[in-house]
Amino acid sequence: MRFTPSFLDEIKARLPVSEVVRRRVKLQKAGREWKGLSPFNQEKSPSFFVNDQKMAWFDFSSGRNGNVFDFVMATEGLSFPEAVERLAAEAGLALPVVTPEAQERERKRASLQDVLEMAAAFFENQLQAQIGARARGYLADRGLGPAIQKQFRIGYSPNEKFALRDYLAAKNVTLDQMIDTGMLVHGDDIAVPYDRFRDRVMFPICDRSGKVIAFGGRALDKDVAAKYLNSPETPLFHKGSVVYNHHNARKAAHERGTVIAVEGYVDVISMSVAGFPHVVAPLGTALTPDQCELLWRMAEEPILCFDGDRAGRKAAHRAIDTALPLIGPGKSLRFAFLPEGQDPDDLARSGGEAAIAEVLAGARPLVEVLWQREAEVGPLDTPERRAALERRLSDLTREIKDETLRRYYRDDIRQRLDLMSGRAPAGGQARGAGAGQRRNAPARSGRGSPFGPPPSYLASPPSLSASLVRSQVFARGAGMPRREAEILLNLLNHPGLLARHAEDLASLDLTAKDAKQVQAALAALAAESFADHVELRLAIDKAGLQRAREAVERAAEPVPWPLKPDAAEVDAGEVLRQALALHRRARALHKELKSAEIALGEDANEQNLARLREIQAELSGIEGREAAVEGFGISSGRQGQVL
Repeated sequence: MRFTPSFLDEIKARLPVSEVVRRRVKLQKAGREWKGLSPFNQEKSPSFFVNDQKMAWFDFSSGRNGNVFDFVMATEGLSFPEAVERLAAEAGLALPVVTPEAQERERKRASLQDVLEMAAAFFENQLQAQIGARARGYLADRGLGPAIQKQFRIGYSPNEKFALRDYLAAKNVTLDQMIDTGMLVHGDDIAVPYDRFRDRVMFPICDRSGKVIAFGGRALDKDVAAKYLNSPETPLFHKGSVVYNHHNARKAAHERGTVIAVEGYVDVISMSVAGFPHVVAPLGTALTPDQCELLWRMAEEPILCFDGDRAGRKAAHRAIDTALPLIGPGKSLRFAFLPEGQDPDDLARSGGEAAIAEVLAGARPLVEVLWQREAEVGPLDTPERRAALERRLSDLTREIKDETLRRYYRDDIRQRLDLMSGRAPAGGQARGAGAGQRRNAPARSGRGSPFGPPPSYLASPPSLSASLVRSQVFARGAGMPRREAEILLNLLNHPGLLARHAEDLASLDLTAKDAKQVQAALAALAAESFADHVELRLAIDKAGLQRAREAVERAAEPVPWPLKPDAAEVDAGEVLRQALALHRRARALHKELKSAEIALGEDANEQNLARLREIQAELSGIEGREAAVEGFGISSGRQGQVL
């Protein structure tokens, strides 16, 4: 039985290697990979690794490696056709019927790819010829010089109706092949088919292996109705199942531990040039379920980067609706919003890598953007309107299919509703002044406060609650912030969490010198295995960082129960996850607070003061959530229970 490459690729795309391997090997997360004991040799230390992004497994004890088919063949003694049959059934794919017609379809598919490769070469040559001078000028203005043009195979389609058609015909390409690849416009009312792309900068769209399957064209003439034009649906190209730059971004996404999705071709290229090669783009449409799955195969929490204007927010909201039924543990989204009036290309050219990194560092979790969207629907100044908000959010969380995640979303939203109403969350501590401030905080959308009209205190100078003043967010000069110490102490006491959170640790923005030193040492040791916390501490001390480690331990006293060495790792891991999220958000808010203070100093109006108070309220809310974490397992007596 002969299986086409496209059929085998589809099986691999639908079945992550880790999903198949874990039926025979107990796997643990290790950074961006999974590790376990070899199924081929007896061993005590794991030397078997699975990488879903590379669609491969590696067994260093036996020197074997391969893809998902190789694993099934090696562990179950099946032949290749038997392994394909088994995995195709699991992937929900019917086995291809080997008929003359099927063989002809596969031959035709291969020939169409040859035609598109010819078209790509034609467009590249036209860009570098005299006729492409205007297109080269446009690209130069965007900062995309000859090296970048070559790297991304950018081309130019001449402003002639038959230029490509005649070129392909001279290479014995038939008219039907040109039509089947989408390169010609045809129809019953068109006597002579003609070139689809004319006077456009051309961007080849490739599949995951780098083969050209379609094109996107950017018009040079401002009066053209369609600024961007994509190839139509063809036997090779299904727009909703592809992302631009997938083949280049896969390796970079694996190395960086994340993938970024932006809106346009030039945005992708500009961000790649600025130092972010792990970036892709959907093809001019709202994000589809298939595209979400593609992103999740590259990273667990892709960052969707949108313009900061109304259209960008609408695109983010559509992405939420698409993703909610699909998310689960290890499958979610984060949202980064650019300054209003700028797209990723603008930001890359004006601020470079640092400006982009700052925007990405402030990426917000899906639940937060969902909350903001629903809270901004209208005013929330009556019980009925707040009840309607609660009902909408309840209906939305029902769409989450994963039961555990659905429960956590409901808990998170309940805390936000309690904070909005000035109530302490169930099982938590009172949030003090911050809850009252948040209840009256205005929305960011410019539509006015969703919590009612601005209160009278807007005429008074801004003030911080006592708890917020004491918090680590404002304690830059007061020694090591407690949250930084607790994050590091958690990792010191639970070495098993270190590899799992290596990327989080490396990207953590810490302020205290001792904390940074311990952070760097832990990041360097993340790939090693430690029997217990004592062994990890010895390794830190051998690096000459005993004093810094002791400073971390002092700053975390009194030590909360989940951070202690004898706490269950699952509890410590949950507290660590929350602390990391809180820390990232607090650091982003601190930057926003500085900007708000400057704006208020320059123009002391009610809008700027309200913005300052909103940030203060959210910071206070973060402190309230942290207080609940700090009390976990101590005052409640629920030691070992996951928050």
